[in-house]
Amino acid sequence: MQRRLLDYLIITLKGMAMGAADVVPGVSGGTIAFISGIYEELIQSINNISFSSLKIWKKSGFRAMWTSINGNFLLALVTGIAISIFSLARFISWLLDTHPIAVWSFFFGLVIASIYFIGKQITRWSAKVIIAAVLGGIVSYYITVAHPVSSPDGYTYLFLSGFIAIIAMILPGISGAFILLLMGSYEIVINTINQLREGLFEGNMQVLGQAFSKLAVFGIGALLGLKVFSGALHWMFKHHKNTTLALLTGFMIGSLNKIWPWKETLTWRINSHQQEVPVLQRSISPFHVDGDSQLLIACLLALAGFFTIYLLEKIAVKAQKS
Repeated sequence: MQRRLLDYLIITLKGMAMGAADVVPGVSGGTIAFISGIYEELIQSINNISFSSLKIWKKSGFRAMWTSINGNFLLALVTGIAISIFSLARFISWLLDTHPIAVWSFFFGLVIASIYFIGKQITRWSAKVIIAAVLGGIVSYYITVAHPVSSPDGYTYLFLSGFIAIIAMILPGISGAFILLLMGSYEIVINTINQLREGLFEGNMQVLGQAFSKLAVFGIGALLGLKVFSGALHWMFKHHKNTTLALLTGFMIGSLNKIWPWKETLTWRINSHQQEVPVLQRSISPFHVDGDSQLLIACLLALAGFFTIYLLEKIAVKAQKS
């Protein structure tokens, strides 16, 4: 696929959106990839990375190998994700702390529109396809109401956390950050990222080394999980596309419980800054909220989220026709 510099800049922006989503418990970077129309290319590109790539490098040179794995696309996307994790993620977290109903309403509209447009891609509904959608919805919903656990602060568990969380991060509707929260690793990973940033800015080699070693173990687990699961997804898209789309649609439907804007907090936890943050929450009616439900603003932002996806879809269809 021939792309211009502007095309890669847009891919980097999509990566930034994925990175911001992956940091927020409840929103999936895979959903953003699906929304922005790069999901199948991402899965296929990851699946192309294998030992045979090294053979291509040895036989035909680095450029041939780079082209075979769609390297420019992956580099632009990963760059965007990294920029977001180290910069925009903090802003997204601030918005969630200060304007939670508004932010979740916008996300809710995004996902509703995504469910509609992804569901439209299913060309034939059969019993198998319907079962896949229902199963995806049940699994995703169960994840949103599951009880988090306290994790052992060790490298083996960090490796396992990376392996499992990355699978969720590329699945639309299942939040990798929320999986980390369920496993008790979310706080550790976020703190390690902050330590890495502080170590870089302050030149503290001891802090930098500790943070880098933890992230390296987590990253190796994530890369292995990504490679294993992307191969399975690539095969599913190739041989059972309707069933796969139905399963992913079900995942997003089930996740709506997590991103419903109005919540009642059932349990809390203390973060590293000795602040109380919610853990288990229950979706409630906006008319049962204790205080201002911000219903009008929430509806307007949900519509804004929905029509953002609607316009992106229309632009993408127009681009394909031309």
